[in-house]
Amino acid sequence: MIAFVLIANCLAAQTHNELTAKEKKQGWHLLFDGKTTDGWHNYLKPNAGPAWSVSDGALQLDPSVKEGRGDAVTEKEYENFELAIDWNIAEEGNSGIIFLVHEDKAYDNTYVTGPEYQLLDDKKAEDNKKPNHLAGSLYDIITPTKASENPAGQWNHTVIRLQNGELTFWLNGVQTVKTHIWDANWNELVAQSKFKSWKGFAAFHKGHIALQDHGYHIAFRDIKVREL
Repeated sequence: MIAFVLIANCLAAQTHNELTAKEKKQGWHLLFDGKTTDGWHNYLKPNAGPAWSVSDGALQLDPSVKEGRGDAVTEKEYENFELAIDWNIAEEGNSGIIFLVHEDKAYDNTYVTGPEYQLLDDKKAEDNKKPNHLAGSLYDIITPTKASENPAGQWNHTVIRLQNGELTFWLNGVQTVKTHIWDANWNELVAQSKFKSWKGFAAFHKGHIALQDHGYHIAFRDIKVREL
């Protein structure tokens, strides 16, 4: 619970979860209103479970709440898009932003179909041994170009952009990944990863965005998306 309180206390006093006039003109839309879990549901469930709640303007996962666990998923599917999101993870924490998720009972988890932008406490998380498992990586596929994560308990800013198969990640303003999904090089990368025999992995060109429940406290705010 200490880590959970720390996350809440680290929230800045500035205004969050609102769009500027410029952002509205650019086509951005909020995915989180800062007050409710509206627009989100647990994977393969109709609503967001009690483990996901809103506190101090952040959408937070409390894994000590055993009821209603699971990844939080957007109502809408996205194909060509840019996602911007702030996140704050507890010490030893592990989570991810998973996209192109095909929500179907044939797939029991979001990561079976969706590639993952890794969120991690690079210093203390158990899953910090492989470079392509660190924060800002395309999980188990591409290593971040450089370390740019703020420490656990501090806010980080992530941008994911996908347009016509060209995928780019940023972490705190630093480009960490740039690749193209679905070309020959991509097939080689996947063949060298844990996903090599997963028939549904990255197979869908349109899907939901998911915030992963990996069993650690994590908070999200300023979640916005624009379709390209």
